Amino acid sequence: MRIDVVTLFPEWVAQLEDFGVVGRGLRESRLELACWNPREDADNASGRVDDRPYGGGPGMVMQAPPLEATLDRVRMARADSAPVIMPSPQGERFDQRWAERLADGPGFVLVCGRYEGIDQRFVDAHVDVELSMGDVVLSGGELPAMMIIDAVARLLSGVLGDSRSAQQDSFTDGLLDHPHYTRPPSLAGAAVPDVLLSGDHARIERWREKQALGVTWQRRPDLLDRLTLSAHQQALLDEYIADLAADKGSKTPPSA
Repeated sequence: MRIDVVTLFPEWVAQLEDFGVVGRGLRESRLELACWNPREDADNASGRVDDRPYGGGPGMVMQAPPLEATLDRVRMARADSAPVIMPSPQGERFDQRWAERLADGPGFVLVCGRYEGIDQRFVDAHVDVELSMGDVVLSGGELPAMMIIDAVARLLSGVLGDSRSAQQDSFTDGLLDHPHYTRPPSLAGAAVPDVLLSGDHARIERWREKQALGVTWQRRPDLLDRLTLSAHQQALLDEYIADLAADKGSKTPPSA
């Protein structure tokens, strides 16, 4: 897979090669990353690519012509019709389903805005989809772009040390992930659940599924609203809720 990033800070984005599983995927050529600076396509000696907004107001707006010239270079290098994605607060919410969709393709182009944004004419003519990281405004598109790259890269074959890691992530099956534990078995009086030490893989899987359902019910009930639970899943969730109620009841101090 090839990912191209149009950015005023190519050195920042290129640092992905130095860290974590994305870096390993890049170094092992399971993923290709190319960064392009629109300043190289500016029509002035200073490399300026922004100007004042028409209609007045604060801030500056990235100009369309340098971005169009840069995108032309990207398309020539790619020689395919990869989708052009722009991180934007106005975009569709980026989620695990989007990551999976992008991971199934040949790659994509990310265009990172700065300042007050990008001339809308460029967006209308060249951007296929705008993706948002949430209801928050950042200084530019680089951090969201790197989040998209990370989320997609870890789904590619061979990038993670164990492919099951991605299969068991939060949101993969519509649920949050179950809790995880490691050594030591006891920490400040808190013990690892006995079932995880039992060696009984069937019991362990049942516990993990039950916990994933319960955690999702507690923290993100909106996710459960989108699912149709099987009878088995509903029974596990009912059991989790009953266990939670019993545990709270056992901690209630006796009345005077």
